[in-house]
Amino acid sequence: MSDKVQIFDTTLRDGEQVPGCQLKTEEKVIIARELEALGVDVIEAGFPISSPGDFLSVVELSKALKHATVCGLTRAKKDDIDVAAEALLHAKRGRIHTGIGSSDVHIKHKFKSTREQVLEQGVWAVKYAKEKNYEVEFYAEDAGRADLAFLAQMIEAVIAAGADVVNIPDTTGYCLPHLYGKRIQYLFENVKNIHKAVVSVHCHNDLGLATANTMAGILNGARQAEVTINGIGERAGNTSLEEVAMIIQTHKDLGLTTDIKSDRIFEISHMVSEMMRMPVQPNKAIVGRNAFAHSSGIHQDGFLKHAENYEIINPADVGVPSSSIVLTARSGRAALRHRLELLGHRVEGEVLNNIYEHFLLVADEKKMVDDDDLSMLVASHLVLVNK
Repeated sequence: MSDKVQIFDTTLRDGEQVPGCQLKTEEKVIIARELEALGVDVIEAGFPISSPGDFLSVVELSKALKHATVCGLTRAKKDDIDVAAEALLHAKRGRIHTGIGSSDVHIKHKFKSTREQVLEQGVWAVKYAKEKNYEVEFYAEDAGRADLAFLAQMIEAVIAAGADVVNIPDTTGYCLPHLYGKRIQYLFENVKNIHKAVVSVHCHNDLGLATANTMAGILNGARQAEVTINGIGERAGNTSLEEVAMIIQTHKDLGLTTDIKSDRIFEISHMVSEMMRMPVQPNKAIVGRNAFAHSSGIHQDGFLKHAENYEIINPADVGVPSSSIVLTARSGRAALRHRLELLGHRVEGEVLNNIYEHFLLVADEKKMVDDDDLSMLVASHLVLVNK
C-alpha cells in the first residue's frame, strides 16, 4: 500500500455551502491556484448542475489548473453527470464525483427507496460516469451510519463498475474514531476488490471528531483525505486540511506523506478566511492567532528556555513568522524581562521586581499589556528612582 495520502480539498464546494461564504468564480480561481501551489492533489470545484455559477466555476478551474485534478460533484442522475462532464471538458485531469445514500435512514427517509434500488442506481451512475472518460469517485453518503454488510456490498459493486475512488463519508459526524476506523478496516477485509480503488475518507465535525475520524480512517488503510481550509463546511464544518497535513508531518513514525508545502498553510488560511468572510477562531489548531501564543507564566518560562517545551511545531513550518509571548496577569518575571529586553531595557534583581509589581497592577486592569504600557512602566520607574 502507498505511503502517500492524497489530499482532496473541498473548500470550494463543501466549504462554500456555509451561509454567507459564497464566492464569485474569479475568487474561486484565485483560491484554487493557491491550493494547487499548496500541493493539493484534487480540488472539488463545485456542483455543476446546482447553478450557472457553479457550472462556470468548474469550467474556469478546469482551464486554470495545471497539475491538480479538478472534480465536479453530482448525484446519481443522468443530467447531473452529463452537466459535470461538460463542465470538466477543459480539465487536464478531471474527476466526476457521484454517489448515493448508503444508510437505511437515507434510503428510507431521503430517497423513499430500498437497498436494492439504491445499489442498482449507484452502480448505474458509476458506469455512466465512466463512459465520459474521466476518473470516477463514488460517495456512499452517510456511510458512518450504514449497515456494514450492505456498505461492503455497495463498495464492491461500484468498484466492479469502474470506480477509481470510493468515498466513505461520515456525513453527519456521528462516528467515534475507533468505530470509524473499524469501518474502514472492515471494508479492506470484506470487499474482495478493494485494492482496485483508492479508499477516501470525508468526515464532518458535528461532534468535534472530524480530524480524529479522518486519521482513524487513514491509519486503517484509507489513502485520500477530504478536507477544507480552516475546517469550514456544512453545519459544524469538515476535517481541516492543515490539521491532517501537520499530524502526518509531525508524526513521522506513521510512515505517511503528503505533497502539502506546509509553509504556505498560514497564508492560504488567511486568504480563505478573508475572501469567504469566515473568521478563524483564535484557538484553532495550526492557524488560529493563539496557536503559537504563550501567556501563562509557567509556559512562557519553559518556552523561553527551550521552545520545544511547549511547541511541537515550529511556527515557520506552517508559515507563521514567529511565536508570541502575550503579557497578562498570568505572566511571570521571565516573560516580562524578555519583552523589556526586546525593547532595549535590561533589568534584573530588585529593579525587575519593582517593575513587575507595577506590571501586575496594569495587567489586572488592562487584561493584556502592550509595548507602550511597558515603556510607560519603565519611564515611571526611572522617575521614581531619580526622585
